[in-house]
Amino acid sequence: VPGHEDFIRNMVAGATGLDVVLLVVAADEGVMPQTHEHLAILEFLSVKTGVVAITKCDLVDEEWLELVEDDVTAKLADTSIAWSENVLRVSAETEQGLDELRSALAEAAHAASARVEDDLFRLPIDRAFSIAGAGTVVTGTTWTGTVSIGDDVRLLPGDGGARVRGIEVHDETCQSALPGRRTALALTGLSRTDVERGHTVVSHEAWRSTTAVDVLVTLLPESRPLTQRSRIRFHLGTAEVMARLTPADPEVLPGGENAPVRLRLEEPIVCRWGDRGVLRSYSPVTTIGGCVVVDPFPPAKPRRPLNLHEKAVTDPEKRLVAFVEAAEKRGLEVGDLPVRLGLTPDEASALLVGVKEIVRAGDSLFSSTVAGSARTATLRSLE
Repeated sequence: VPGHEDFIRNMVAGATGLDVVLLVVAADEGVMPQTHEHLAILEFLSVKTGVVAITKCDLVDEEWLELVEDDVTAKLADTSIAWSENVLRVSAETEQGLDELRSALAEAAHAASARVEDDLFRLPIDRAFSIAGAGTVVTGTTWTGTVSIGDDVRLLPGDGGARVRGIEVHDETCQSALPGRRTALALTGLSRTDVERGHTVVSHEAWRSTTAVDVLVTLLPESRPLTQRSRIRFHLGTAEVMARLTPADPEVLPGGENAPVRLRLEEPIVCRWGDRGVLRSYSPVTTIGGCVVVDPFPPAKPRRPLNLHEKAVTDPEKRLVAFVEAAEKRGLEVGDLPVRLGLTPDEASALLVGVKEIVRAGDSLFSSTVAGSARTATLRSLE
C-alpha cells in the first residue's frame, strides 16, 4: 500500500486479517511519518510476522544505505512483531535481492499458524461488482470459517439472504473457501446495489450487527486526550464508522493510556470478541490508537462498560463466568457464545460441561447466584 496518508484507510482494511506483512522502505527516502503510522496500525491489528525490504538500493551509495538500514532496524526493535532476521536490500532495476525476498516471504508464510476451519464463516467485503451470468460478486479476505458452493449466506448489516453460486480463491475456481485466503463469492439473490464495502458476508445465525461495542483501548503516546463523547473514526475489518466514546473511568483518557471504553456507533458493524480495530481522530484524520473488542453486544444499561477486564481474560472458562454474571437476570444465550466469547462452536459446547458457577435453563445461561435467588423466590411464592 502506498505510504501517503490518503491511503491509510485502504491500508487498515487490507492489513486486517493478515498473517504476514511485507514492510517496504525506499532507500532514497528512508523511514517516513507514514512508516511509523503503518507500524503502529500493524501492532494494533496484532499482525504476528513480517518481512522488511529496503527498495531502490541502486539509487543511493553504501554509506547512506547503511544509515537507512540502521534507522529501520532501530524502529523495528520497538515493535512486538517477529520480523525476518535480515533487512533485505532490493532493487527492481538491477534485480538485487529479489530471490532473497521471495525466499523470505515463502519462509514466513510457511511458518504462519494455520487457521481453524471449523468456525463461523465471516468475510468482510472490500469490493463488490456485477458480472453477466455470475450475478453479484463480492471479494475480501475470509477471516474465519469455511464457505462452499450452494451455502446460504446473509449480508450484514441488514439481513439480505443469498446463495453462493461460485467461488474463486486467488483467481482459481474452488468448491470451498478456507480462512485466511483472498476470496471472491458469486452470490445469487442479492442485488449489487445492496452491497457496500464494509458489509460482511456470514453464514451462521449467531452473527448479528451492533451499534454499541465495549473495547479495551490503547492510545498512542502522542495522541491528544479523549473525553466523554469524543467523536472518532472506528476501523474494523473493511468498515469505517463514526463513533462516540464513553470511557469507564476516568472520563478523560490521556495519550498513552489503556482503558475500557464503550463505543457508540453511528452505523452498525459486525464484530466478535477478540477482534482488533484501529481508532483515528475525526479531524485532522490521524491514527490515535487501537482497541480489542471485549463485548460485541453490551447491555444498554449501565451506559458505561463494566467488568471489561474480567471479560477480556484469556482463560475461556473465566471469561464465560464473567459474561454470565454480567448478564444477571437477562441470562446469556447459548447460541451467542461463539461470537460473545470468540470461540468455535465446538469450543463453546465443550466449555459448558462442568462449569459449576453456571446454571443452564433451556437455551439461556444464568449465574448460580441468580438461579438460586429465582428458586428461593419461586418456593416462597408457592408457600
